[in-house]
Amino acid sequence: MSEPTHQEGAFRFQRRKKAQNMEADGVSIWPRMEPFLLGALQVAPPSKLSLHYLRKMATYVRTRDGCFPILSWCMWRHIACGKLQLPEDLAWLYFETFDLLIGHSPEERLEWAECLSQCSSKSELDHQRTKLSVDTLQFLLFLYIQQLNRVSLRTSLIGEEWPSHRTRSPSPSDREAKTSSQNKNWDDQAHLSFVQSHLAEILELLVEPGQLSQSGQALRDCQISLEAVRSLGLLLEGSASQSKVVHPVHRLLSKGPLQTQAGYSSLTRSFPLHKLLSTLQHSLTLNPFGMTACLRSGKKLAWAQQVEGAMKRAKIARNTHMAPPGSRMVLMSQVFKQTLAKTSDKLTGANIKIHRCSDAFIYLLSPLRSVSVDKCRDTVVVLGPVETSVHIHGCQNVRLVCVAGRIVIGASSCCIVHALTPTRPLLLPGNTDITLGPFHTFYPSLEDHMGSVGLAVVPNAWDRPLLLGTEGLNPSPNASSSHDPACYRLLPPAEFHTLVVPFNMEGDTCEVPGGLPPLYHAAVEEKQKRIQNWQKTVMEARLNKEQKKKFQELVEMKFHEWLLETGHRQELDSLIPPTFTSLTDSNGPAADTQVKDSKPLRNGRAVGESPLAC
Repeated sequence: MSEPTHQEGAFRFQRRKKAQNMEADGVSIWPRMEPFLLGALQVAPPSKLSLHYLRKMATYVRTRDGCFPILSWCMWRHIACGKLQLPEDLAWLYFETFDLLIGHSPEERLEWAECLSQCSSKSELDHQRTKLSVDTLQFLLFLYIQQLNRVSLRTSLIGEEWPSHRTRSPSPSDREAKTSSQNKNWDDQAHLSFVQSHLAEILELLVEPGQLSQSGQALRDCQISLEAVRSLGLLLEGSASQSKVVHPVHRLLSKGPLQTQAGYSSLTRSFPLHKLLSTLQHSLTLNPFGMTACLRSGKKLAWAQQVEGAMKRAKIARNTHMAPPGSRMVLMSQVFKQTLAKTSDKLTGANIKIHRCSDAFIYLLSPLRSVSVDKCRDTVVVLGPVETSVHIHGCQNVRLVCVAGRIVIGASSCCIVHALTPTRPLLLPGNTDITLGPFHTFYPSLEDHMGSVGLAVVPNAWDRPLLLGTEGLNPSPNASSSHDPACYRLLPPAEFHTLVVPFNMEGDTCEVPGGLPPLYHAAVEEKQKRIQNWQKTVMEARLNKEQKKKFQELVEMKFHEWLLETGHRQELDSLIPPTFTSLTDSNGPAADTQVKDSKPLRNGRAVGESPLAC
């Protein structure tokens, strides 16, 4: 058999290279949703977290003992407070936010909560915090993406630069996504744009100090180790050849079709920076599990109960049937004059966005990953335990009731939050007349749900908010902000009432987990005592049959007047479901659950089955 000619060899090489390029073109890499959604604080970062200072920090942590590859709270506090001149509370806020973001098992979170609950002084609390540590490079990347919400003077004056892929004529789905986006934290297009624009700087933070110039910039021929690229998994993930299997970015780059393009060497276990940058830029695409895709092709849900056509404009979609953990979401928009009550495995572990709802009562009684309540007004939202954060943004006259890892409120007014949370509620700029109160309700499976996401009844910091302004933390966290004198108040016990979840469910919880704070418990007992005294007065009046009838009619009339004046009549009416309804997807087949009959309310509780299907 004759040897192949030089031309034949070159042809085969070109064909193999073309095939490799085609395979590489089939690899997609996208920004992960959760680091931007849950990790980036929705306020402009301090100037000391700019790239200039993060470069210095990247060099510092690699050249000091006890900082790399794991960074302890003590060393971060030293860097943040001693080097970057950040307040300790702000340093802890970033450290704690990152810790909420990364994966801890429920058992680990409950164990940590138990340790904190035993701390009786600041020194004991500080001692417990010394036991915490984080991945150094991932924490650096986390600090860098705080720039997501940095205000650009140029953009604020002239808008987006032209030409730009973001200034094309938007499709209906794009317009809907933009309308539904409260800010950049939910906007997957903003995530992609941010990574594309800042990828070179992100990679520079991963370069070892010996390969940097005197100005701290990476040299063109420098290498990035596989271990450093592994930390990129915080921000990026992807799939190969339209596969539904999602892989960490380092695995896609070090094996398979991208290995050659990225220049990965199995001998040095590293990548040339310029090849790695080029490969990532070529492979970056929009998150296929993001909000844009969910609005465009997610399952559209038509809720079972409709009241006088009020749900015609509502848009509810989910991707929980196909998205991997961490990317599951339910988007709920423009619910109007409606009571929605859901508990379902399809909600469990999902990121929920409640957008532009008004005059609504929303009960989502499942363990959730995160919740955003955006641009809603005159709405009551009662949630199951939320593993990470609940964010209220741009809302007016919203009442929120939840157990959550963190509560964040920004640009909102006249809102009341009843919370059980192990972290201090974070108040961002733009708030007025915010009221904070203790968690004051329960439903039968609440404690089981709390355990499943690692939330305990102690510690509970609902009444110690942290005020984060445009210039950093308010120096007086127990007083109102000097920029916003009516920022918040604690609910006076005299105005406190407990909340009854008006549905029957299975479970063992029969009281508010952890009980009420003493002052609020005393206020409830005082109200109950007044009711008993009133009942005793009526009994001692010895009214005859006709007087009792007239008295009852008068009380009922006044009660109905009060229901109408306060809007509670609408809430009660919307709790009565149709005789038989089914939940269907908007594009055809019925869903797998149906709503059974519900018997009338009695003593504030629904008797019988409740419309809790999803």
